[in-house]
Amino acid sequence: MAAYRRPGLRNLFDESPTPHIAHPPRTHRRDFYIATDGSYRDGDDGGLGVVIETRDGERVARLSIPDTVPDNNVAEYRALHLGLDVLAARVPGDARVGVLVDHDDLAANVNRATLAGKGPNPRPPHPFRVPGETDHHWRGIRARVAGFAGLRAARIDSGENPAHPLANAPDRYAHVNREPDRCVLPRDEERWRAPGEDRYPPPSRADRERSNGVGGEPASD
Repeated sequence: MAAYRRPGLRNLFDESPTPHIAHPPRTHRRDFYIATDGSYRDGDDGGLGVVIETRDGERVARLSIPDTVPDNNVAEYRALHLGLDVLAARVPGDARVGVLVDHDDLAANVNRATLAGKGPNPRPPHPFRVPGETDHHWRGIRARVAGFAGLRAARIDSGENPAHPLANAPDRYAHVNREPDRCVLPRDEERWRAPGEDRYPPPSRADRERSNGVGGEPASD
């Protein structure tokens, strides 16, 4: 019997930690998933990579763009800013989004911004730790986080990040920027869901608490 496996980005998201936000099975499904990465090399030479998919694995967009950045932090924030701008232009505003990045502080800051946007106090439960050179891109990221119905970020290893090669070799992957624009919606939930999928959480979620562990507030995005 063939084993059921979720589409690429969705599978990575479901199996990866989401800093500051618990990952109960009733909330882990997203409408769209986006993986981003930024690269930096000596001489300010770098690149930005973006991959966007629907929850059923249909590709929405890929980007592989050379860029001039002062350091790796700016590259990572700039890549996510770019990716969220592209996503916002192609999907409904009520979409629920899963973000995948291989930068610990960026994932944590995005989830802090999500939690801050859901409470009466606009301050996050823990202070943001944002490098000064990324201020412009961080403001753009926060605006996009607030613009979706739900958004959370998962931390993945760079070796698993499908945006990693796009960011590190933009000369080799320039052809992906010429792919046709797509604006697709996930298929109806009852049509894409595998039998019994709702009954059990992903393996890495089975033994976790159903609260975000921050100030006793549940995560409900």
